[in-house]
Amino acid sequence: MTARSGRDARGPLAGLLIAALVSLACAGGGLAEPEGERPGADPPAASPGATRADSTTSVAEFKQDVADAQAIAERYWAAQFKQSGQRFQPIRQIIPYQRSGEVSCGGQALPRNNAVYCSRGDFIAYDVAWSVAAFRQVGDAFVFYLLGHEYAHGIQVRLGINYSFTIQQELQADCMAGAYLGDSVRSGALTLAEGDLDEFREGLAAVGDDPDQPWFAEGAHGTAEQRTDMFFRGYERSLKECGLG
Repeated sequence: MTARSGRDARGPLAGLLIAALVSLACAGGGLAEPEGERPGADPPAASPGATRADSTTSVAEFKQDVADAQAIAERYWAAQFKQSGQRFQPIRQIIPYQRSGEVSCGGQALPRNNAVYCSRGDFIAYDVAWSVAAFRQVGDAFVFYLLGHEYAHGIQVRLGINYSFTIQQELQADCMAGAYLGDSVRSGALTLAEGDLDEFREGLAAVGDDPDQPWFAEGAHGTAEQRTDMFFRGYERSLKECGLG
């Protein structure tokens, strides 16, 4: 996956200030605090025989991919807000951590093997060892998806979007991540390498809920099938598929 600098990823975003739906009861001054990918989960495992589209697996390459994904997300969402006549404020900080409890959100320590957007401090935090392992096992496309998903939660907060159930918030974030990536590819801000689409599918399959988990369960994110469907809806048809266009 290759990022192109200096190019805006533009797409329509009508009605930016969306009326909030049924309020999600949570801490943080009324702001949503969506959880990351199932605390305690193992890093997404590569499918048998799967190979990466590129051969870069170093920590330095991982850091560069995170920086590129952040830069593209900021340009993309700034363009969407500008088109709607609104001022965009980037997420304040992205924090890697190594130990459970090293970073906290609203007084709650973040566990290992996790990635989360925290509305209290307006930051994204991720377990660097877990994320690098996923990067090496699945591929660099997973890094762009992961950052895009958590960044989408920050956008939901900025738009005042709250749902009754966690799964609604999470599946919309998957769709928004897909739109950010698909629109960035179409604009030329991002170039896919061979196998990147398969890496998206593989990563989404790895972070899906158990199919038997109730739809309305607290913390539900959606099954692999649901998450993949919503991501590629956004990827192929942009933000209108996410209830934002």
